[in-house]
Amino acid sequence: MFLIILGIIVFFAAGSVKNLNLPISQHVASIRSVGLVVIAIGVLTSCIKQIDAGQIGVKSLFGKVQDDIIYSGLNFVNPLVSINSIDIRTQNYTMSGVHNEGDQAGDDAIRVLTADGLEVVIDLTVLYRVQSAEAPNIVRQIGYDFKNVIVRPITRTKIRDNAVYYTAVDLYSVKRDEFQARIFKTIEANLKQRGFVLEQLLVRNITLPATVKASIEDKIKAEQDAQKMQFVLQKEKQEAERKRVEAQGIADYQKIISSGLGDKQLQYEQIQAMKGLMTSPNAKVIIMGGGKTPIILDSKGGN
Repeated sequence: MFLIILGIIVFFAAGSVKNLNLPISQHVASIRSVGLVVIAIGVLTSCIKQIDAGQIGVKSLFGKVQDDIIYSGLNFVNPLVSINSIDIRTQNYTMSGVHNEGDQAGDDAIRVLTADGLEVVIDLTVLYRVQSAEAPNIVRQIGYDFKNVIVRPITRTKIRDNAVYYTAVDLYSVKRDEFQARIFKTIEANLKQRGFVLEQLLVRNITLPATVKASIEDKIKAEQDAQKMQFVLQKEKQEAERKRVEAQGIADYQKIISSGLGDKQLQYEQIQAMKGLMTSPNAKVIIMGGGKTPIILDSKGGN
């Protein structure tokens, strides 16, 4: 637009120079040509608008937002139309208690009251994007700073509204996923009404009061100790059972041996032992006396 205005000024200034009969009057035609060229360049650059990838252009004519939008690439538009780009890619808004970690400087975590009246601090990240078709309405009703005007207050309010249904311990442990699903559903509905798509809600951290956290840790430790004791008792029971089975086996073996070894069996075993001695490489002389015990002489003793 600036070039168009400049070209018009140059064009009409050339006519004024001609009427004043100034020394440069002989160059009026050239000056007018330059003015026309500048106007043409201004019109050309004003009619062609480039929109980067992942963005859309919202058109505004004399302050009135147009319903149609332009997409990424080169677009031919009315040179009088003003174009403002809006990012339609996934955006994130982080509210954290860690300094300079979130979008706001300092501690920006969400402090909520739970069902048991305790204050819990929640760090949260919101992933959302703008619906392309709703961009003109967003600009009309909200403006371009929708992150701070809509996303931030809706998220913080809905989290506080839903936290009152849970105790601090539930939020920290067993019902954390349920709480996250619940706030996602309510925030998603509110953002959708205003032209936004909620993609994901990430509860990054939940900080409990120090006394509650200590109680939870003590409870977890007690549960772990109880589980450890159950393991030890189970192991001792298994060891006792193993010893019982072993003792029973020994007793059964002794019973079988004592009941199966009679006089004939013992005599048989004795004969087998003497046969072994007789076939031994060390020659032996066995003299069977009148007693029950044989006399064994080493034949090498006489040499």
